Amino acid sequence: MRRLSGFNKLAFFANIVLTILTAIAYVLPFLAPKLYPIFAVLTLFMPLFLILNGLFFLYWLLQIKRQMLLSGLILLIGITFVTKFYKFSSTNLPPTENDFVVMSYNVRLFNLFDWLADQDVPHTIVQFINEKNPDILCIQEYSAAAKVDLKVYPYHYIFMQGHHIKTGQAIFSKFPIIEQGNLELPANSNNNVIFADIKRGKEILRVYNMHLQSIKISPDVNEISENIDVINQQKSQLLLNRISNAFRQQQQQAEIIHQHKLNCEYPILICGDMNNSPFSYVYRNIRGNLQDCFEEAGKGFGQTYKFKYYPARIDYIFADPSLKVKSFESFPGFINSDHFPVMTRLAFE
Repeated sequence: MRRLSGFNKLAFFANIVLTILTAIAYVLPFLAPKLYPIFAVLTLFMPLFLILNGLFFLYWLLQIKRQMLLSGLILLIGITFVTKFYKFSSTNLPPTENDFVVMSYNVRLFNLFDWLADQDVPHTIVQFINEKNPDILCIQEYSAAAKVDLKVYPYHYIFMQGHHIKTGQAIFSKFPIIEQGNLELPANSNNNVIFADIKRGKEILRVYNMHLQSIKISPDVNEISENIDVINQQKSQLLLNRISNAFRQQQQQAEIIHQHKLNCEYPILICGDMNNSPFSYVYRNIRGNLQDCFEEAGKGFGQTYKFKYYPARIDYIFADPSLKVKSFESFPGFINSDHFPVMTRLAFE
C-alpha cells in the first residue's frame, strides 16, 4: 500500500469492499431468504459486482499492480456465476425428427390494460408464436379476455383465478395431455404454478409452468402519493421491504415446487417467470439437478425482462438431464410485453 498513490489507496479500499460484498453474494444462493432477507437483496446486484470486479482487475493489470490478484481471484472463484450472467458462445445442433420445441412467455395479459399504445399486441403475439411454431407453449399472465386464437394447439390446460379480471397460466401442446393440475400456493399469493403430463410418442414429460411472486421494484403510484411528505425518507425503505417480503414468498413457492417434483416419475421440464435472478436461492432450489437451457445453449446476456439498468434474466426453461438441449433463444427485440419470450429445442437422449 505504501507504494500506491493516494487515489490508488482509495481505489484499493473500494476494491476490498466490493470483493467482500461479492463474496457474501456468492454464499447467499445457499441460504434461505427468510433467514437473511435484507442480505438476499445483494443477489440482485451480482451482475454489477461481476462487472466492477472485472473493471478493477483491468485497472490494476494496466498498471502491473499485484492488487489485480484480489478481483482476479474473486472472479475465478465465481466463474460459474459469470456463465449465468453472460455466455460467450452458443449451441445450435442440427435438427432431427426426435426434436421438439418449447417456448415460455409472460404476455402481460396480452396488453389487456393498454400498457402499450399498440392495439394489435394480441395479434402480433399470436403471429410470433405461429412463426416460431413451438410444440409446447407455456404462457404466464394469460387472459381469456384477449380472445387470442391458439387453435393450432389441440391440447391445452388453462388455470385461471381472480374475481373481476381472471388471469392465470396456460400450457398449450401439440401432443396429448394425459394429466394436469395446479400446485396449492399460500393463500396470500396471487401467483400460481400448473403442470401437465404430456405424452410424445412413447415418452411422457412433466411440464411445469410457474409464475412466482413479483419483487415489485416499482411501488404503486397511489401508495407513494399517500406519503408524499416523507417520500424521500420512506421510498427506499418501502422498496427494501417489498423485495424482502417477496423473497420470503418466493422461497415458500420454490420449496412447494421442489417438493412436488420430487414425487414425479417422469422427466421434468420447468418453464416460466421466476421473478428472480440466476444467483438466488430460489433459482438454485427450483433448478436442482435440471439443466438451465440458457447456460447449455444460449449466448449473450439472455435478457428476458425489459429493465432499464441491466439485462435482467428472470424467465427460464429448465430441462431434465435426460433431455439434450440443442438450441436456445431469447428475443429481447420482441417488445409486446414487459417480458421477452424464450425458446429451446430439445430431444430425448
